[in-house]
Amino acid sequence: MINNLFLELVYNLIPKSECQHDKVSPLSDGEYCPDCGRYIVNEWYITRCKCCGVRLQSVKKGESIIPAEKFCHNCGGSDFYLEKLSKIDFVNINYAVLIKRSAEEGVFISTTQCWQEEEEESVLKLNLLPFFGKNTGRFN
Repeated sequence: MINNLFLELVYNLIPKSECQHDKVSPLSDGEYCPDCGRYIVNEWYITRCKCCGVRLQSVKKGESIIPAEKFCHNCGGSDFYLEKLSKIDFVNINYAVLIKRSAEEGVFISTTQCWQEEEEESVLKLNLLPFFGKNTGRFN
């Protein structure tokens, strides 16, 4: 019991880094992270040689994506460009780098309202239910 209290104390004193979103599946386009609750969008990138267009193996270095080798194995060029893939496939999986980005809060705004039916003496009334505003905290 004392060991558990000590471990909990040490755990709470260690500064926590940002969530790495490890539980978000790399195969999905995007989903909510169960650890931090933010919507995470998966983006796949590959690097290509500017000279011959051959795919190069990529690595993530800090916030940038660079080729794993300094020079192209096909033509010897050192210039490259990034290509964003819409979907990952088994051909590009060995060359691609996954970036998990948190989507902005305002990206997924949608409004759903329902109709409530009231029957009064064979007259059908349709009343729009009130919409509870997310930002205002009151009825709009």
